[in-house]
Amino acid sequence: MRTRRSVPPARVLAAVLLTAALAVTGCSGAGGASGGSDTAADRAVPADQRAVAPEGAKQGASGADGAGASAGRATAPPEAAAQHVIRTASLTVRVKDVPKALAEARATAENAGGHVGDETTTRDDEGRERTRVVLRVPVERYEEVLADLEGTGKLLERRAKAQDVTDQVVDVESRITTQRASVARIRELMDRATRLSDVVTLEGELSTRQADLESLLARQESLKDRTSLATVTLSLSETPVEKAAKDDDPGFLDALAGGWDAFVTMLRWLAVAVGAVLPFAVVAALLVLLWLKAVRPRLPRRPEPVPAPGAPGPLPVFPSASRPARGGTGEDTEEGGKG
Repeated sequence: MRTRRSVPPARVLAAVLLTAALAVTGCSGAGGASGGSDTAADRAVPADQRAVAPEGAKQGASGADGAGASAGRATAPPEAAAQHVIRTASLTVRVKDVPKALAEARATAENAGGHVGDETTTRDDEGRERTRVVLRVPVERYEEVLADLEGTGKLLERRAKAQDVTDQVVDVESRITTQRASVARIRELMDRATRLSDVVTLEGELSTRQADLESLLARQESLKDRTSLATVTLSLSETPVEKAAKDDDPGFLDALAGGWDAFVTMLRWLAVAVGAVLPFAVVAALLVLLWLKAVRPRLPRRPEPVPAPGAPGPLPVFPSASRPARGGTGEDTEEGGKG
C-alpha cells in the first residue's frame, strides 16, 4: 500500500500566485495589442492569429488613409497664386497754396505708412509756385491715398498704371534657389579638392556664381519694393491770381511817382557801376604812381646825338636888311640924283 506524499502548502501558494500573475499579464498584453479597444471580436480572435492581424490592419488602415488623403487632395480647390503688381499713378492738382497742400500730401503719405521721395519746387516769372513730389505708399492704402490727394484742390489730370510682374517674381525665386544649390555644390567640391589647380579653378567658379546670386537677390529685392509700395507722382500748381483792372488813367502824381522811381533806379545803377569800377581804378592809380615814382627814375636815359666830324655845321642866319618905305624911296632917289 502506497503512501501519498502531502504537498507542502508553500508550493501551492506559490503556484496560485504565479497563475494569477500570468493571468494579469495576459490581460494587459491583450488590451495593449488591441489598442485599448475591448470588443467582442477582439476577444474572439485567438492569440496566435491576433499577432498576425495588426500588420494587415495596419496595411488596410494605411491604404484607407492614403485613399482618404488622395480623395482630399482631389476634392480640395487649388490655391490661387499670389499676384505681384507694380502700381504707379500721377496726379496734377491746382491749389491755392502750394506749401500748405504739400504739407497735407506728406502727412497723408506718412499716415498711410509710406514716405516721401524726390521733391522739386520751381517758381515762374509771375511768382507762381509749382511742386513735383514722389510719394511711396503701401499697395493696400493706394486707392485711399489717391482719393485724399485728389481732394486737396482741383484735379487737372490723373494717370494710373498697373504692371503684373508675377512671372518675373516666380522666375527670380526659382533661379535664386537653383543658384544657391549650385554655390553649395561648388563649396563641397572645394572641400574635397586636393590639388591646387582644382582649388583655384573652383574658387573662380564660386566667385562667378556668387556674383550671379547677389545680382538675383538684388533684383528680387527691387521687385519686392516696387510691388509692396505704390509710386504716386503729385504735381501741385498755384491758381493764377487775377489782377484788378484799373479804370482811371494815370495822372500827374502817378507820372511824378514813376519819374521819381526811375531817377532813384538810375542813381542806384550808377552807384553800382561806380562801386564795380572803383577797385579797378584804385589799382590802376597805384600802378601809375609806382611807375612814376619808383620805376621811371631808375631807367637809363637816352644819350643826346653827337654830330659827325665831316658834317657841315648849321648855316649862319643873317639878319635881313630892312626895306625902305615906298614914299621914302622916291625922295631918297631924287636926293641921290641931285647930289
